[in-house]
Amino acid sequence: MEAAAIITLISLGHWLEARVSERASGALKNLLQLAPETARKIISGGETSVLVAELQPGDRVVLAPGDRVPVDGVVEEGDSAVDEAMLTGESMPVNKKSASELFAGTVNLNGRLVMRVTATGEATALAHIIAAVQRAQSSRAEIQRLGDRVSNVFVPVVVTIALAAGLWWGLAPASAGRVHAALAPFLWHAHVPIGPAAGFIVAAAVLIVACPCAMGLATPAAIMAGANAAARRGILIRDGVALEKAGAVTAVIFDKTGTLTAGRPELAEVLEIGNHPAGTKSLAAALARNSTHPISQTISKLSRENIPLENWTETRGCGVSAVLPPSTFNLQPSTLQLGSLRWLRESGVDPAPGEKFTAQWTSRGATIVGLSLDNSLCGLFALKDTLKPGAAAVVKQLQHQGLKVFLVTGDNALTAAGIAREAGVPAENVFAEARPEQKAEFTKRLQAAGERVAFVGDGINDAPALTQADLGIAVSRASDVAREAADIILLKSEIEAVPEALGLARATLRTIKQNLFWAFFYNAAGVPLAALGFMSPVLCAAAMGVSDLIVIGNALRLVRILARERCLAGISAAPANAGPKPARYARHRDIYR
Repeated sequence: MEAAAIITLISLGHWLEARVSERASGALKNLLQLAPETARKIISGGETSVLVAELQPGDRVVLAPGDRVPVDGVVEEGDSAVDEAMLTGESMPVNKKSASELFAGTVNLNGRLVMRVTATGEATALAHIIAAVQRAQSSRAEIQRLGDRVSNVFVPVVVTIALAAGLWWGLAPASAGRVHAALAPFLWHAHVPIGPAAGFIVAAAVLIVACPCAMGLATPAAIMAGANAAARRGILIRDGVALEKAGAVTAVIFDKTGTLTAGRPELAEVLEIGNHPAGTKSLAAALARNSTHPISQTISKLSRENIPLENWTETRGCGVSAVLPPSTFNLQPSTLQLGSLRWLRESGVDPAPGEKFTAQWTSRGATIVGLSLDNSLCGLFALKDTLKPGAAAVVKQLQHQGLKVFLVTGDNALTAAGIAREAGVPAENVFAEARPEQKAEFTKRLQAAGERVAFVGDGINDAPALTQADLGIAVSRASDVAREAADIILLKSEIEAVPEALGLARATLRTIKQNLFWAFFYNAAGVPLAALGFMSPVLCAAAMGVSDLIVIGNALRLVRILARERCLAGISAAPANAGPKPARYARHRDIYR
């Protein structure tokens, strides 16, 4: 009867554990169910239902209102709103029109769309997100090694205690009974095992109660729940180590352009110095056209004139240069440079002719870009980039969480100070005129001072700092290089998710520590009680199952974060004057390879 009760209790505990674990992995299950099985493909002017697995890049697919997008693609016809909540965690639909990107698993809401397939199968954004969540769930955090080391000692110690207790109760029952009776008034009265089988009963009880399931589940259960809660909020965490590092962060460094600011600078004014036949604006536009940097993209719109250039190169964090070949403009090849004044100055260009213009616009928070021809300054461009709506609230939330916030940028000191002032970053925490490698050096200096640093960036020039930081966070429209170097990818509203991601990581790390404490406490109390005859094997089996459920149930509290929006951000909501949420960028493809 007792053996049947033990088996029943253990089986019931495992069944409950499986049910709770299934709930903890609900986000991944939901992701796997997002993509539909069939799609309406356009063939010879008509529509035919085909399996999604048969779609190929270049195929055209029709989406009616209410349809889920089967694969990744771009809109060719139609205008509609699409719900991307399961990918980004955002509840507001996104308007889609011609040339807009569509992602597998999202829902077309209110209009007819015709899309052209660009990626299928494992190449879709949804497949990469699923792979990232699976990797995070199956990974091991460093703190788990503590449990492993304890288990390596714990198992032989428990076996030894079980053998010793069994021999004690079997060979010296009177002595064991006296000790039990002496402790009973302080604990509780239990039925003491009697007879030849007493030793076997006590040894079995010790082994059952000491089953290290709770210790083994403490870390993976919390990581699984944390990774799922993060995925549902549009936060992708590379692995358990990244989650653990995020929970220990003490300082956050923001890149400026495209991260803390909107990354869409507007041209405020142009100063032309000298009269080149091709025109200052035309030369600058031709030179900037091949660069993907936001500032270059703005300058490239000044002129559409096609000026031939040779040996075009881009120096990360500095600018672009090229050779203007002999033509009707000049008889000799000329070297053109477009970039920061610091870089031009280091290249031998005298910025003195534009000092008044530079002082005037930098005091207004503008970025100054210079154009030189054969080491002679021939033009200056003042560009203003606006702070992202809600950026000041994000900085405030991070500071409320007890984190130090820094700003690093390749821009000049006056411009950086103006942006920092708007965002609420202390003036002493601003590092300006920094090249990509200097951003990494600044991060290294903070680490040497004892800080655990998170770096938030989006560009190629942020990759060295993202790699150097204890935790790299890439925003949703980050370059491929930045995403590869990052530990966390934010798919939702840009930096607004940073406090939430760090808060969730801290909650996960706290849950892991709570689980490990409970597992150690449970075993430290249960083993002696079983060895002294206060717990029968049946009671031990029940206690073992309950301890597992406590560990998993504690981890499941992380999933409930979904219903509390900004609970982990430090304050319940952004200030009323924080402005509307910034537009989302939906470049999710190739997040992790």
